[in-house]
Amino acid sequence: MDQTDRGNYQNHESFLHEFTHSCLGRLIISGVVIAALLIIAYYTAPTEETMYTEMMDNIAQCITENDSLKTDELDDAVNNVGFIFTTADSAKIKKSEMEAFHKYNRLECYQHTFYSTARLCTNFRPEGIRVGVGLFGMVIPTLNYKDIILYVGPMHKGYNQKPGRRFSKEPDLGSSPDIQEYHYKRSRED
Repeated sequence: MDQTDRGNYQNHESFLHEFTHSCLGRLIISGVVIAALLIIAYYTAPTEETMYTEMMDNIAQCITENDSLKTDELDDAVNNVGFIFTTADSAKIKKSEMEAFHKYNRLECYQHTFYSTARLCTNFRPEGIRVGVGLFGMVIPTLNYKDIILYVGPMHKGYNQKPGRRFSKEPDLGSSPDIQEYHYKRSRED
């Protein structure tokens, strides 16, 4: 029997083409890209001082944004994106609010190998809440206005009273006098 292809089907693919289309080649390329990103992240991670100054600026912006109108989580997320690229207006910052912030809150910044973090410690959360991440030379705030304590009020009225209100194990569904059981009435024609 004769061979039908007679050399017409030769492999003209280069070594680079075969390498990039093989599984091992793709793994090696992915590893090199990840290693390059980690090296860049290592050298561009913000220092603790940079994190502190940027996060204090972001906190001042958050307090001034929520001065007259209390925002929700979506507004806070949009504001946090804007806080990355803007700085606080010193004319709008109230000194009394920043003094209250420093009285009831503490900002702690930590530098890790490839990134930095900022945590806001309060009386209610002494372990802290993560309010910012620093990566690739950028400080990205994840701050919510409700995480900040600006004033402290009494939790109960008298000395012998327990703070807050007591909750039962069963949920209280309330009562409605308008809702009555459904009664089937037969018509006279039945």
